[in-house]
Amino acid sequence: MKIGVPKEIKTNEHRVALIPSGVASLSEAGHGVLVERGAGLGSGFTDEQYRSAGAQIADADTLWSASELIVKVKEPIRAEWPRLRTGQVLFTYFHFAADRELTQAHLDSGAICIAYETVAQPSGELPLLTPMSEVAGRMAVQEGAKYLEKQHGGRGVLLGGVPGVAPARVVVIGGGVVGSHAARLAAGMGARVTIMDVSLERLRCLDATLPANVQTLFSNRHNLLEQLPGADLVIGCVLVPGAAAPRLIQRADLKLMQQGAVIVDVAVDQGGCMETTRPTTHENPIYVVDGIIHYAVANMPGGVPRTATLALTNATFPYLLQLANKGWQQALRDNPALRRGLNIAAGKIAYPAVADAFDLPCTAPEHLL
Repeated sequence: MKIGVPKEIKTNEHRVALIPSGVASLSEAGHGVLVERGAGLGSGFTDEQYRSAGAQIADADTLWSASELIVKVKEPIRAEWPRLRTGQVLFTYFHFAADRELTQAHLDSGAICIAYETVAQPSGELPLLTPMSEVAGRMAVQEGAKYLEKQHGGRGVLLGGVPGVAPARVVVIGGGVVGSHAARLAAGMGARVTIMDVSLERLRCLDATLPANVQTLFSNRHNLLEQLPGADLVIGCVLVPGAAAPRLIQRADLKLMQQGAVIVDVAVDQGGCMETTRPTTHENPIYVVDGIIHYAVANMPGGVPRTATLALTNATFPYLLQLANKGWQQALRDNPALRRGLNIAAGKIAYPAVADAFDLPCTAPEHLL
């Protein structure tokens, strides 16, 4: 099979979907790999390393037209949509439910779209979302701490405080992978942390495993509003797999918060869990609404591409190899977790949450295989 690895062209996206060792494994298995010139430079991998591993270095036109399977990090952006073609397999993060135009473009293309973020084990674990969630959770605290500094317009609060001065208060909404990593890092920096979730089972687990300076709290409207007045940093980590995130904080709620407080909305890829969220970039990461700093970079892990690329490809490569060795249909038949990643195929939506987001029909994956 011909596998293409394009250079990511989304603003400030420096990750790459395949590293040289992955190219070597695919080549040994008899597959041809095309890597776009310069695709790995942002993550520290040179064209020569890819060439030595067995890849052909190609321009974008050649790569997209020759490849049966395209493996990326982020969804194809508007400039790439004309390159999509019927029957071509795309394996990447899509987050369709947050963007109708993106969804329609891929429906119209006739391509096969397998989304990292909805590949799911029977346990509910999301193995291809987890590594980037781990990175994003930790980055959320790092970025939030930076924008609390006065020079960035923040309250001028040190996250961990110092002896005799109270530390910052951090509220984490959502107790999944992102939230637990955010809470652990914030606690490790000395902050007073409250983590909220709707699952009592999850809260019990967090209570048993997180440091003593993390308080667990059931997530409902009343409890959330009670937390906002004292919060220096609010981190939104709510995830409904494949679906748009619920809007838990309304614009009117911002008046409860202290001027110069910071919101980091990690759920921005799925539309965000704040009414005031709009996607930003690493180049222009923040904006201010009613005196509250908002950080909503849609590809947060792209800011640490070396770490993020290695973490991502550790998780994605076994699935990529299955797709290459078996073809997408047989690979999905054989692997139920991978089958749950099928979002769009041949102009039909195959993932219920995406169909529900736009009130469109959904076709069961089994009917498309």
